[in-house]
Amino acid sequence: MKMMMRALVKSSREPGLRLEERPIPEPRTNEVLIKVSKAAICGTDLHIYKWDEWAQEVITPPLTLGHEFVGVVAAMGKGVKRYTIGDRVSIEGHLTCSVCRNCRAGKRHLCDRTRGIGVHSDGGFADYVAVPDENLWPIHEDIPDEIAAYLDPLGNATHCALAFDMVGEDVLITGAGPIGMLTVGICRFIGARNIVVTDVNEHRLEIAKEMGATRAINIEKDSIEATISDLNMSNGFDIGIEVSGNPEAFRSMLRNMYNGGRVALLGFLPESTRVNWNEVIFKSLHIKGIYGREMYETWYKMTQLLRSGLDVRPVLTHRFPLEDFDEAFETVTRGQCGKVVLDISNNCTLKDPSGIDHADT
Repeated sequence: MKMMMRALVKSSREPGLRLEERPIPEPRTNEVLIKVSKAAICGTDLHIYKWDEWAQEVITPPLTLGHEFVGVVAAMGKGVKRYTIGDRVSIEGHLTCSVCRNCRAGKRHLCDRTRGIGVHSDGGFADYVAVPDENLWPIHEDIPDEIAAYLDPLGNATHCALAFDMVGEDVLITGAGPIGMLTVGICRFIGARNIVVTDVNEHRLEIAKEMGATRAINIEKDSIEATISDLNMSNGFDIGIEVSGNPEAFRSMLRNMYNGGRVALLGFLPESTRVNWNEVIFKSLHIKGIYGREMYETWYKMTQLLRSGLDVRPVLTHRFPLEDFDEAFETVTRGQCGKVVLDISNNCTLKDPSGIDHADT
């Protein structure tokens, strides 16, 4: 008889999720079974929860959600040699093919056959999840579980912030969601001069200030142009980081860039987005698309940033037990929050397949 676990599942093609009992997966060759301790809710999870147009096109129920999580190694399939039972790990949520040109060149983040854990295969909103051992990232003892739970979005922010030389530069960040907040903290930590972040959510702008923003402006009340003057900046911004996915925010960024400025574009813009391309040409702007994390250089960099003193704790604003997932998702929907973390291990009394009880780890 198979041992059972709890899993937060998109079980049918309609809004909402269900907490169900599912068999604990058995790790296959080169796979590791992780006993999950903490998991964070991502915007992707919210799309699936709401069952919007994107989710309807991409998701095939039944599916266990979750690609931001941390836990301990509970069991290992054949061929796994780099880990031992009890190791603390997080995961890179992108599954790549390993054989295409980019994968073989060590640029796996550019694999055109990428699939997502918690999107195309079962994820970590469960007591246990099985993943390929090559997707694991060991968690240093300096990093607590609830921070390790959202290394995935911290990696997005790190990828953006380290895309260009940041020291002494004036930076505009459009979007003060969790990734925007994290980006503010990294830019401040690595030596940016002025950091201006825009949004319409006052609660999130306050967190951005706490993370080190020079100015956090509500774009419905204040303007970027006025802020440039107020900060005695003689020209526009040297670096732009777009994480809102809002077309007008992107257009406002382009208008306020200094000639030769560099833009990291992470936010998913709708296909209908229109921009003044002559502005890009005449200003000689450099625009770099950012998707996910560089595998695994970004993971190394953000680990060392955290160990060196980068403080991302203000971004974590809410914690919920797994059973209260509806309240957790409603909190994310309302937007009066930073990162929301689900506590999974403290509610689990199951023993793992290796016979080791990790309920209190």
